[in-house]
Amino acid sequence: MPITRRQFIARTGLATAGAFFGPSLFRNPFLRQAIADQLDTLDRYVVLVFLDGGNDGLNTVTPLGDSGASQLRYWYEQARSAPSPTNSGGLRLGIPNLQATQIGNDPHTGTPLALHPGLAGLWNLWNTYNALAVIQGCGDPNSLNFLSHEFSRTIWQTGNPYSLPTFGGGWLGRYLGANYHPSDIPAVCISDLIAGELVTPSTSVLAMTSVDDFGFPYDDWDLDLDKPFKHDAFNSLYTSTKSQAQPAFAFLKANGTATLGASDSYPPVSDLYSNDPARAIFDAQYQGLIDNNGNGFAADIREVAKIIYGVSTGAPNVKARAFELSNGGYDTHSDQGTDKPDESQLALHQQVGDALNVFYQDCVGMGIADKLCIVVWSEFSRRIQQNLNGTDHGSQGPVFVIGGAVNGGVYGNHPNINSDPNVAGPAGGDGALNGDGNTAYSQDPSDPFRSTDIRDVYGTILKHWLNITDPTTLLPLDGGDPTQYWTVPNFDLPFLT
Repeated sequence: MPITRRQFIARTGLATAGAFFGPSLFRNPFLRQAIADQLDTLDRYVVLVFLDGGNDGLNTVTPLGDSGASQLRYWYEQARSAPSPTNSGGLRLGIPNLQATQIGNDPHTGTPLALHPGLAGLWNLWNTYNALAVIQGCGDPNSLNFLSHEFSRTIWQTGNPYSLPTFGGGWLGRYLGANYHPSDIPAVCISDLIAGELVTPSTSVLAMTSVDDFGFPYDDWDLDLDKPFKHDAFNSLYTSTKSQAQPAFAFLKANGTATLGASDSYPPVSDLYSNDPARAIFDAQYQGLIDNNGNGFAADIREVAKIIYGVSTGAPNVKARAFELSNGGYDTHSDQGTDKPDESQLALHQQVGDALNVFYQDCVGMGIADKLCIVVWSEFSRRIQQNLNGTDHGSQGPVFVIGGAVNGGVYGNHPNINSDPNVAGPAGGDGALNGDGNTAYSQDPSDPFRSTDIRDVYGTILKHWLNITDPTTLLPLDGGDPTQYWTVPNFDLPFLT
């Protein structure tokens, strides 16, 4: 289905680029930055998966038992068990059901850990391919002050907790903007809008819900008979801006021409994928995970698979290397459930875990699994104390990184969930919790539960996957107390080497 002209502006990044029009457009420091290799030169892919709503990380990577004095399972049981035998609101995941998805141990405490039973698909990537890295305790120093979906989402998308103006756009968008021209299309969002992680003022990013239906927004009367004439008219329009000296016109010419060309080249890759007998088994598996309305995370990740297939087989003018898609519904203030059938978080995890399992095996079949880096994140976790049927906004949570070149394992520290009321916590809380019942962000090297700043995860990907020598050119350091703020980066987290 062709998109409208208004959608075209939003989906191609022209709306965000408006703020950069004028002489400053091509004086942006990121455009001048010299980076050795481009993403397509590296022959690698980055797929960002957003769990929209604040996924409960404590029921996603869960203590399976106790080890040492930290007693993570004990404190988990205290907080997540039903208040009384007649109350059905307990969110505790039982040990027997967790044993089937057991992963490694918490690096600091030695506590055995397991994935939520709904993530059996991801556990298969752990068990069969050693392709899953679980990075615990990820957060930033500012989200905890607000715990707003929009605020926290923006921080994670930008990697810029204090909104420094010299680090505009998305954390990956800044990389793309430094490496690509407006005439390039290095990224695609499976969405109606450009995702915040990929916002960039100086190259082209597409947004589409379906590769097959992606079309140029000629007008509201998009009849097949006159498409060739409209195509030629728009091509002439963009070509005519070539002689214009103003940066705004130059950007419009390059961006518009790229999008017009993409509307011709992207739809055919859908048939190329579907007509390849080697892809048929995976095509059917995706289809089996899609709901009756044709919606679902599996449908979206299949669109990414189609584009990657097009790139890897040399389809003309299909060169995207970065992707973003999301799965909503994780704002589980109520009806979060445990691991029983038809409960909210279980169903959500099954949607993502099962589809990523098929997608990864599809990429193995294409021969590109070693070129793949998938990052799964949510804007915050949930607090350890439960409501009757759900959880409130929390702090640090896990991030998953998946790929054939990923060093599978557990990294980072599990959050300290000790809620002993006899021990004074930070800001008046109990035990290790603050006054809101959340675990505290810490960068203190002596803290055995030190947080993993999300910028260390991004920086490790930028350095070890995208060959950025110094990721601080794209990720802003904090000032202030080094035990409370991110002042000493670690871009060598061992999930990628």
